[in-house]
Amino acid sequence: MRGRLSRRWGLPRLSVRFRILTTILLVTAIGMTVAGATAFFVQRERTLQDLDDRLLSRVEAARFVVTGESATGSGDGEGTVVARADGTVPATTADALEAVLARVVPGRNESSLGIVGEEPTFVPGVELAIHLERDPAFVSRVVDEVSDGSVRLGTALSTEGHIRYIAAPVTVAGDVPGIYVTAVDITAELDELYAAFTTYTVVALGALVAVGLVGWFVAGRLLSPLRQLRAAASRITASERHERIPVLGRDDVSDLTETVNDMLDRLDAAMTGQRQLLDDVRHELKTPITIVRGHLELLDAANVDEVESTRTLAIDELDRMTGLVDDIESLAETTGVPSSAIAVEVARFTADVFAKAEGYVDHEWTLAESAATTVLIDPARITQAWLQLVDNAAKYSPAGSMIELGSSELDGAVEFWVRDAGPGIPADARERIFERFGRVDAGRGIRGSGLGLAIVTAIAAAHGGRVSLETGEHGSRFGIVVPGGPSAPTRAIDSHSTTGKVAP
Repeated sequence: MRGRLSRRWGLPRLSVRFRILTTILLVTAIGMTVAGATAFFVQRERTLQDLDDRLLSRVEAARFVVTGESATGSGDGEGTVVARADGTVPATTADALEAVLARVVPGRNESSLGIVGEEPTFVPGVELAIHLERDPAFVSRVVDEVSDGSVRLGTALSTEGHIRYIAAPVTVAGDVPGIYVTAVDITAELDELYAAFTTYTVVALGALVAVGLVGWFVAGRLLSPLRQLRAAASRITASERHERIPVLGRDDVSDLTETVNDMLDRLDAAMTGQRQLLDDVRHELKTPITIVRGHLELLDAANVDEVESTRTLAIDELDRMTGLVDDIESLAETTGVPSSAIAVEVARFTADVFAKAEGYVDHEWTLAESAATTVLIDPARITQAWLQLVDNAAKYSPAGSMIELGSSELDGAVEFWVRDAGPGIPADARERIFERFGRVDAGRGIRGSGLGLAIVTAIAAAHGGRVSLETGEHGSRFGIVVPGGPSAPTRAIDSHSTTGKVAP
């Protein structure tokens, strides 16, 4: 559906390689961004908290300078009342502020200011990063904030930059009020953090580029079998179907490649078998059609005997073609796992099939043995295959000869067998007779479709078994070997790997 929409609206088709790489880069970028932003904001808050602690420590230092003792409750809203350790107090507010600014030296990116009344009066005698006294608006703001006698901690955007400050009122009895102000340049304090984050951004972008390059290369290597599969699939046709994909590595993609190669092998075998079947059917049907056509062309319609003879011949050939079609249909129906598998008593089943075999009156039939066990089979299909072996034995054995039939237990299996008194199977034909339309011509001369043993093989394979063969100068023994016991599996196997084998 998505592919049809892409073609309809002219959207570009994105390769799997591109989509995988895009997903990896997107997830990696989001992860790096979240991690970096979290670390940045946590460190920024920690830095700002450190600034507040530094500012409060400056107020404590100012209190100690003037009074000789540490005050408590800094920042609790109480004003800083200056008193000396010997109980005296500075004569004026200006004296107190001057002593504080002389002894409490501002640190890096810091500045201090002493305000007497409403005028900036004292600054430290050192080089300052910012000059608070140059911003009248800031001075007025501080005076207003501490007019109620409280200590104020705040942030301001002044002409000197973005600052964090603390203002504490200083009061000497009988004199004008004063204010001690100390501030820190926030921008300067955060510069190192910004620089570190900038470095992190550059490194993260470089890492993304590296991940992209490595991911593009790795994805290309991993997906190369898929591209080869697409190329091979585009080249494989009904006439050119032997190409296979090279298996590289030992991972899921290589497993997929092996699976696809196996599928191509099965398709190749199926198409080869189909082609062979069509060729064989064409060959088998060509003979009776030629015979009938030839007799019809030479037929003298005025000769009644010749018409009757030709009619009999044509019906016989048509019957043979009908039998061939029926055998082909039967062979097709035997493919796959039997759908009617049930537990069957082998001895009773053997007796039933033997009773049917005795219908071939030109031979002497002997029930040699019966296995006393139970097996899971489709009795109709096994009967069909077993009677096919009976029919072959009757055809190829001399009239009046004895034919044995029986069932035997093997190692974990049951064999339904027939032994005839025919001329035997030549060594070079023991594999061919199990193929479709395969025959043994020497010493036989028996007409048939050549599908009988192929049908038997397909039925045995559908039961998870095989066809056994023992042959010699004085006869052959064919058997259908199926897994024994009522719990035996009923799975299909490759019949080509089990046919024509001599039973143990």
